[in-house]
Amino acid sequence: MNFLAHLYLSGDNEQLQLGNFIGDFVKGNQVESFNKEIKEGIKLHRKIDDFTDTNEIVLRSKVRLRPKYRHYSPVIVDMYYDHFLAANWTEYAEIDLKKFTTDFYQLADKHKEALPHKVNEMLGHMSATDWLYNYQFIEGLDRALSGMARRTRFDSGMDRASRDLQDQYGAFKKEFTEFFPLLIEFVNQEINDLS
Repeated sequence: MNFLAHLYLSGDNEQLQLGNFIGDFVKGNQVESFNKEIKEGIKLHRKIDDFTDTNEIVLRSKVRLRPKYRHYSPVIVDMYYDHFLAANWTEYAEIDLKKFTTDFYQLADKHKEALPHKVNEMLGHMSATDWLYNYQFIEGLDRALSGMARRTRFDSGMDRASRDLQDQYGAFKKEFTEFFPLLIEFVNQEINDLS
């Protein structure tokens, strides 16, 4: 799952949300430099990634892309799934997506001293064009994938991946729709165990 899903799955706990958001930027025992709730968010991020990476439904999505995108296929699937979450937001959340994303950017800005430098750099670009909100549109997803492609050392092909989503939209949406409730159930149990 990508940024939007990690934020959504954190619920209303702002510190957990921040930790879950920065999970990919915190390596190994760097987690120890954060407060307890942000640490829990980072650990939750890792559990979400493990659950997602080993799920058979998600694997079907990755396998479909693997011949063309090789080891970038998991990243692309994460982006596709964020697209489906954003595009079908009202099925999963009561808060308006625009309000949700705006609230998060404000939260991150308020706590920027606690966030890794690379996160703050990325957040500037993310909030300026509201990546999270624009994931719902193919054009927004395409911009995000193209930006990621520019930052890879090799030709990842990610700048062309939105075409594959359009060509096989029904199959990817079906897999997301099957998988996401399982992930929600898993995360709810993990959060309950934290309480």
